[in-house]
Amino acid sequence: MGKASTCKDALLSLVLLLGVIDVLAGQAPYACDQSNATLAAFPFCNTSLPITDRVEDYVARLTLEEKISQLINTATGIPRLGVPKYQWWQEALHGVASSPGVQFGGSVPAATSFPMPITTAASFNTSLFYGIGQAVSTEARAMHNLGQSGLTFWSPNINIYRDPRWGRGQETPGEDPLLSSNFATYYVRGLQESQAGSDKLKVSACCKHMTAYDVDNWLGTDRYHFNAIVTEQDLEDTYNAPFKSCVEDGGVSSVMCSYNRLNGVPTCADHELLTTTVRETWKLNGYIVSDCDSLQVFFDNTNYAATAEDAAADALLAGLNLNCGTFLAKHTLSAIQQKKVTEATINQALTYLVTVQMRLGLYDGDPKSQTYGSLGASDVCTSEHQTLALEAARQGMVLLKNLGALPLSTSKIKSLAVVGPHANATRAMIGNYAGIPCKYTSPLQAFQKYAQVSYAPGCANVACSSDSLISGAVSAAAAADAVVVAVGLDLTIEAESLDRTSLLLPGKQQELVSQVMQAAKGPVVIVILSAGAIDIPFALSDSRIAGILWAGYPGQAGGAAIAEVIFGDHNPSGKLPATWYPQNFTSISMLDMNMRPNASTGYPGRTYRFYTGPTIFKFGDGLSYTSLSAKFIKAPSFLSIPSTAPMQPCTGLKKSSSCFHLDATDEKSCESLKSQVAISVRNKGAMAISHTLMLFSTPPSAGSDGVPQRQLVGFNKIQIAGDSISNPVIFDLDPCRHFVHADRDGKKLLRSGTHVLTAGNEQHSLRLLVRP
Repeated sequence: MGKASTCKDALLSLVLLLGVIDVLAGQAPYACDQSNATLAAFPFCNTSLPITDRVEDYVARLTLEEKISQLINTATGIPRLGVPKYQWWQEALHGVASSPGVQFGGSVPAATSFPMPITTAASFNTSLFYGIGQAVSTEARAMHNLGQSGLTFWSPNINIYRDPRWGRGQETPGEDPLLSSNFATYYVRGLQESQAGSDKLKVSACCKHMTAYDVDNWLGTDRYHFNAIVTEQDLEDTYNAPFKSCVEDGGVSSVMCSYNRLNGVPTCADHELLTTTVRETWKLNGYIVSDCDSLQVFFDNTNYAATAEDAAADALLAGLNLNCGTFLAKHTLSAIQQKKVTEATINQALTYLVTVQMRLGLYDGDPKSQTYGSLGASDVCTSEHQTLALEAARQGMVLLKNLGALPLSTSKIKSLAVVGPHANATRAMIGNYAGIPCKYTSPLQAFQKYAQVSYAPGCANVACSSDSLISGAVSAAAAADAVVVAVGLDLTIEAESLDRTSLLLPGKQQELVSQVMQAAKGPVVIVILSAGAIDIPFALSDSRIAGILWAGYPGQAGGAAIAEVIFGDHNPSGKLPATWYPQNFTSISMLDMNMRPNASTGYPGRTYRFYTGPTIFKFGDGLSYTSLSAKFIKAPSFLSIPSTAPMQPCTGLKKSSSCFHLDATDEKSCESLKSQVAISVRNKGAMAISHTLMLFSTPPSAGSDGVPQRQLVGFNKIQIAGDSISNPVIFDLDPCRHFVHADRDGKKLLRSGTHVLTAGNEQHSLRLLVRP
């Protein structure tokens, strides 16, 4: 893709090199060394002062040139103030990851690698999201204390996974705004772990990439040139929803703008987006950073700014505070000299940046003397963290088909053929934005605990361009009591800068499965590693395929989780966090950002909330080894909207109609509608389960007039013993949050009429009436 496609890789190499040079040059390890009387005397080093006063003092001491040098991710040091260089760019998508600010080696050669977010999200378990965040931040702090990491982590990725072809879908929590919002909230809380009554941060998290970013490189259109045309309606109730929750509920301390343009405006130069929405409406307490080299990208690849100085000014005036890259370092001074931007704007950007650093304790002296100062090498790759990684992988396993052969019995299955390109997967299990795992447990290793295993890859790699190895897999299958065939995708098929064009198994993988299926004398189980949908109708319809298990990208312990589910040591409870579409879905342009269908053009819409076409599997699908039934034991049958509330008739209906829309921002009316729903779940089987209870709502006139077909109201992970009934599960119901949709102007509306709540196969009708 030329210059634009390589800039991020070149920048990464440069900052890694600069980090090595800094170490060799003996840079000061931390600011405000209290053993140095001169440094300790600076007010910005005085921890007894309010952070606002300390930040003001520090910024006032810098020259204009020094201020500008702090606006990029590789911020230069200020030797005269005893402040070392700082690398803002660290990654922690699912564990401390290899990135410019992180160095593995020495006493910390590795870190715990949890499942990719798409797999973790399949657990629908907010306590798991939070717990992983806590574990990752503990390992990050430990590495920081040892000089191997900074404390600003540009994670998580919470873009909506609206199209299975997107190469970065694996990084996200899926397609649903509520699930993505809850993942963002709890993972960020776990990472930052702010203490009650304190503004201090354990590490700083960053929600990215804002917004409507989900095209990387599809049929000649790349993320650097893509202009996302998005309606106010879709922006409000889909694309921006997770970011709003991340800021308002998660308290995130950073937001990253994306490469793409939004309705013609580069997101990193969009004042309405960055300042009006994120900073002023949502009240971000932190800084806004660009994706790496995105300022250079929008200057080079769009006609938005006439000069480099204009581009720098546009970004700073829009509300950008930090440039991942070097663009602001090169062009901000001349932009000021040309009076396109003022020093006051630079001061404001620095205030946001230094405030976050202060909250992290980066100006409090030796990190080992601070709250998390006791953390060290022994707190990385702990047995507890590795057990949590295994548990996360277990909970993320989604059983998609079972004809009764699963779980396999160790008393019946003495020999097992483990075949396929992922049969001995290691690196492929951890996906992208990963570090060096503590260890790997591959499927091949894990299955050896349960049976005598024969192994044949069947394909040289995931591309599976040759059938030369299939015969070995067929021979192994023919001789075994059962077969596990592990197939799917990896980073050569779906990745950053690489979108898919097909939803089928790559190369000759389908031929491999078919020949193995025909040769096997016992049950055949397919295990799929992927983020997005894979169309496998042959496997669904053929009774010789006894089961299908989707493992996503399950992290360092993924093999163990796969084997435990297949042999019944773990009762699967994961649910799909994204719709699985058939291959003909690829006829739809990936560049169409509309969520809602258009009957006049035949466009079917996106995600389970609006999509009207056929599916392979639905959002929320997932089987278990037990029989479950839900029951509503407490739920209102009607709720009354005050007649004085701000309302308008439903679109196209006269005022005399009984259908009204309530303004869902009216706090007084909305407060009066809040209620609770209590649901119990009966486990009719013998196996205990950690069950995912999901509550959906179907609104009046579902699927018409811009109203969703249904939407997720809430979810909960509950433990249920075999042959027992759970305690009541309480859902706090807020109709102005859970039942609403956006109109064409992006205004949130609550529709009167009958809303149907669904939990499992049980339904409950709830009428919203206007009080006389």
